[in-house]
Amino acid sequence: MVEQRELRGDCARCVGLCCVALPFTASAEFAVDKPAGTPCRNLLADFSCGIHTHLRERGFSGCTVFDCFGAGQHLTQHTFGGASWRQEPGIAGSMFAAFAVMRGLHELLWYLTDALDRTETAPLHQNLRDRLDEVTALTDLGAEELTALDLHAQRAQTGDLLGQASRLARGERPGPEHRGADLMGRSLRGADLRAANLRGALLIAADARGADLRQADVLGADLRDTDLRGANLTGALFLTSPQVSAARGDDTTRLPAGLQRPAHWD
Repeated sequence: MVEQRELRGDCARCVGLCCVALPFTASAEFAVDKPAGTPCRNLLADFSCGIHTHLRERGFSGCTVFDCFGAGQHLTQHTFGGASWRQEPGIAGSMFAAFAVMRGLHELLWYLTDALDRTETAPLHQNLRDRLDEVTALTDLGAEELTALDLHAQRAQTGDLLGQASRLARGERPGPEHRGADLMGRSLRGADLRAANLRGALLIAADARGADLRQADVLGADLRDTDLRGANLTGALFLTSPQVSAARGDDTTRLPAGLQRPAHWD
């Protein structure tokens, strides 16, 4: 089974793909506009970031939230055999196009690994393993095949299976149903959201201090500026590093095993 540590970005083994392939739009998250395919002005010759330790102060908080789920190093080291778009400009276009697809596939691997790591989903383990193997095989495709892949169809196929896993993991008496709900700015302080369905919910700037989110399904939930200080997210389903980094928290916030507390939290 794929280990979650393999599904985290390792910038030392990448060639700055997120700093080049992706566009920036000047906003609260990015200090400047940057078109896709153009290197960020802060990208150094060795593919490291010149302001890595000061990204938030310099207006690049969006960079601290992003995670490629290990897609950058896989594409660099495996798909392109360690080649660099700087050394071989001819591969730049195909490399950048394949990056977005690879990231999507690696995100699916994160969710599938999460589902497989739960005893409650045992009745689905074989189906989950089969799907994990299928998606893993897709990550071994060449750049052109990756770019031609229907990522939406892959997400839909995986999503149905993850939905079944979620129902098993949340038990026979699941929590509140908030799938796709608009909870922006809502006061959820101390709320009992155990085993709740928060898939795709908008929780931007919601006050969830001290909320109980154990075993809640948060796949695709927007947690930007959600106040999670003192909240308990132990066992939360499908929680990702970008979601955690986008939220607000402190040393009393309880996270699932395998997710690190962001350096910028209180």
